[in-house]
Amino acid sequence: MEGVTVVRYDHPVVPMSRCEEGFMQLPIQITFRGIPPSAAIESTIRDKAAKLDVLYDRIMGCRVVVEAPHRHHHQGKLYHIRIDLTLPGGELVVNRDPAQHHASEDAYVAIRDAFDAAARQLENHARRRRADVKTHETALHGRVAKLFTEHDYGFIESSDGREVYFHRNSVLDDAFPKLAQGDEVRFTEEEGEKGPQASTVRLVGKHHPIG
Repeated sequence: MEGVTVVRYDHPVVPMSRCEEGFMQLPIQITFRGIPPSAAIESTIRDKAAKLDVLYDRIMGCRVVVEAPHRHHHQGKLYHIRIDLTLPGGELVVNRDPAQHHASEDAYVAIRDAFDAAARQLENHARRRRADVKTHETALHGRVAKLFTEHDYGFIESSDGREVYFHRNSVLDDAFPKLAQGDEVRFTEEEGEKGPQASTVRLVGKHHPIG
């Protein structure tokens, strides 16, 4: 009975660039299910994974499962590839119905298709992240909606009607004691543990309408 073989490569033996000779600098784990391990398949997967690492350099880890769960009357085994990429803040997974996606009698075709799908998902993720960073780094316009001076924090009403938390330490030029409800401010926004928060707040004026 064929078992499960796991081959783990934590780091290349010799230091090298991120893509030199097709190795990743990040942890990669390869698991075979229903088939014996293959050095040639391992090499192909490492090469494909290294290209993903170049495409998006914030990948923290890569796990790949090579599986042959289906045997058909007129076909041999259909190879199915699952890819799990660990990214900051979550995971990206390529794993769909092996009868329809990323499955082939040719293991190398299945690997190619699965990694092509992973590359597309990474590109989409990178585009969304760039858009988020651009949005958050842009100075926004709002006014002080609520102040809790005894607790050193408050809330800004943004020009689009949202309330954004800010702390005394985020107010530039030590201007927190000068703030009053209705004061006009410029601020940059970031995602905090409890939702959106202002990373920097600059006092612009007092009681001006938001444009």
